[in-house]
Amino acid sequence: MGVFPNPGALLGAVIICLAAGTAAAEEPLSHRDDLTPADREKAASVLRPPADFETPESFEPMQGGAGTSTRRPDRNAFSLSNANLTFEEEQTFKLGNGIFKKLWASSPSSTQASDGLGPLYNARSCQGCHLKDGRGRPPRPGDEAVSLFLRLSIPPQTDEQRRALADGKILFVPEPVYGGQFQGFAVPGLQGEGRFDIELEDIEVPLNGGETVTLQKPVYRIRDLGYGEMHADTMVSPRVAPPMIGLGLLQAIHPGDIAALADPQDANGDGISGRISHVPDPASGETAIGRFGWKASTPTIRAQTAAAFSGDIGISSPDTPDNYGDCTQAQIDCRAMPHGEQVRLGLSEVPDPIMDLVTFYSENLAVPMRRDVDDPAVLKGKQIFHEAGCPACHTPKFVTSRDAENPAHRFQLIWPYTDLLLHDMGEGLVDNRPVGDASGREWRTPPLWGIGLTRTVNNHTRFLHDGRARNLLEAIVWHGGEAAQARDKVVALTPGDRQSLIRFLESL
Repeated sequence: MGVFPNPGALLGAVIICLAAGTAAAEEPLSHRDDLTPADREKAASVLRPPADFETPESFEPMQGGAGTSTRRPDRNAFSLSNANLTFEEEQTFKLGNGIFKKLWASSPSSTQASDGLGPLYNARSCQGCHLKDGRGRPPRPGDEAVSLFLRLSIPPQTDEQRRALADGKILFVPEPVYGGQFQGFAVPGLQGEGRFDIELEDIEVPLNGGETVTLQKPVYRIRDLGYGEMHADTMVSPRVAPPMIGLGLLQAIHPGDIAALADPQDANGDGISGRISHVPDPASGETAIGRFGWKASTPTIRAQTAAAFSGDIGISSPDTPDNYGDCTQAQIDCRAMPHGEQVRLGLSEVPDPIMDLVTFYSENLAVPMRRDVDDPAVLKGKQIFHEAGCPACHTPKFVTSRDAENPAHRFQLIWPYTDLLLHDMGEGLVDNRPVGDASGREWRTPPLWGIGLTRTVNNHTRFLHDGRARNLLEAIVWHGGEAAQARDKVVALTPGDRQSLIRFLESL
């Protein structure tokens, strides 16, 4: 398990480090209004970049802080609770897990606590997309798409829509007939919205050392439309379900830390101009930092949960009260179907107690412990990762807020490898579909923790927003735009150094 064979002793060391003062630069982390001056010095000390790459950094194996799962990784590695939850919180987590896995039924149903599916949907359960709480993938030949779906929108058509977009009241304009998400499944007695095919175009990219990587560019063809033609200007963007680990810790990153990393005008001239995604918070009505989703379009895990219930399963909640999910007013037959709201069980198909349980579960899936941190090839790969400039977007570590809602998430040293900012990723990854502040070329930096366990948990190694990359090297080579310099450095590496870089990523 690397240089720290005793996880219990290591956990104690993490806590001791954050409880003991150390010298630091004058007025470090001045933007952290949640910390005392002494706390700022402690945090700044552990956040310094590595001085050398001969040995691991202190506490590096504990990617998720004190909540890190230290169990030997297996297929359930992404489904474990944060290790520092209380006994009562463990019970809440397990109840939320049961709902996360539950298959919803169409209405009316004898299982009245489980009906309300659809009428149009992409999956019958949260687990259906986030299999084993992990990463989705494109459908295999002959399979139906479940953990990959298509987002839909059109350019604004009216002054009212333009104003709503400009004011941040909406993030996109849904396609008039098919809504914001293409749904291929429907309850009995109703037709799904259609199907789509994926055609692949091979792109050969030569690498230094005589190697070649073959990228596969997907092209999506929608067919068998069930409700008439789509708008002529429909913008389509595919999405695979991202892994669920560490979400509560990402939510606990102090907004000042995210703002400190943003450089929208590239003032430092490094070619990296990360931007904050500003989005409406459904709970408060205020503007907040978008942290979740491929375009950083959601500010909180509860908002993400409610949107997934509505858009993916067609289940209403107090946050998304329409019992017909993404059925539009133009889909008359859809909106005439029975729904599952029952006043005696609480307003909406997923009332507040259920939403609270699923949200808590989603906030507390543990990050697995790093592996092989002292392996020479892994350490070499870490050095290459830094020298190539990857941390300019994939920020290795943070100390979470003292003010986090859950005490288990407070003042934790975490290693997510993301800045949660929007970056222009170049022509190769463009989807030409803006969402809120995110242009059609911009994507949120995805966290890298747990990425090396994708095959273990999900039996595949498909990466990026649509799963086009079949392995980590392909994912790197697809990078462009602000990441072009880092990509080119990887392309120019010797084959042995490239393999060391991959070994480092596989250790996360």
